[in-house]
Amino acid sequence: MRLSNIHFDPSLPCWQDYLPAFDLLRGNDFPGCDQLNDLLSEELCSGSGHLIRFVPSTGLPEGGYEERVHTTGLVSTRPENWHDLFNALVWFRFPHIKSAMNTLHFEAARSHSGGNRGKLRDALTLLDESGVLVYSSRPELLRSIAARRWDEAFQTQQPHRDRTCWASEIQLAVTGHALLEKYLKPYKSMTAQALLICVDTELMNLPRKVQIDKLDKGIAKALLAGRLQSGTRCLSPLPLAGIPGWWPEKKIDENFYADLQVFRLPPADLVATPLLRL
Repeated sequence: MRLSNIHFDPSLPCWQDYLPAFDLLRGNDFPGCDQLNDLLSEELCSGSGHLIRFVPSTGLPEGGYEERVHTTGLVSTRPENWHDLFNALVWFRFPHIKSAMNTLHFEAARSHSGGNRGKLRDALTLLDESGVLVYSSRPELLRSIAARRWDEAFQTQQPHRDRTCWASEIQLAVTGHALLEKYLKPYKSMTAQALLICVDTELMNLPRKVQIDKLDKGIAKALLAGRLQSGTRCLSPLPLAGIPGWWPEKKIDENFYADLQVFRLPPADLVATPLLRL
């Protein structure tokens, strides 16, 4: 079974970093934990040094998900569940980021009591569920997203500029497993939470896989160094349908971008999301 050919359009750019994993998940049934474990490096460990492995959720006690991953390496995985499958695929593609987020969840939970999650855990959850990495060597492109200047960000009203800059000068990678699940049935108002990353031109000229590997390690290091301590303000809303090539319908005109329910106007008191520099 090729899930990528049956359940979604593999040509959409949201899938590009995950297609190698789908190519390995062959068979007649929904991938189980054994298949998912085969995708992982044998050296992938939690922050406490336990080998990361996916295990069936049946038989595990409820609750304590992040603590269990950190202290045992066991990732509870529901059978035939798209959400958990995509979670596993993000572990495959962004192992350092996933391990770092789990460590921060565990440490933050220990420092808060009475059900208070804290702003760090709120930010981690958004990044884990709906996160994307938007990276470029041109900070002005990232700032247009941070300020929610959608015409400028998506280049819809600047015909003198090359709209293909989203492939050549600014790129995006999906890290949110809930966001991947939404792309099974995409809808126009899908909004990601973007970590805006300023990189050097050398990285932008590398092959895609090498870019992602470097980002995975660099961002994990930045997360563990406290770069998300200010909470959800470190993430910028990004309506994905506006990015050239990311909306499955081919015809897009000026009326498409005039939809203020999707491309919302920034509030008057907006404080632009800061850029993360690697």
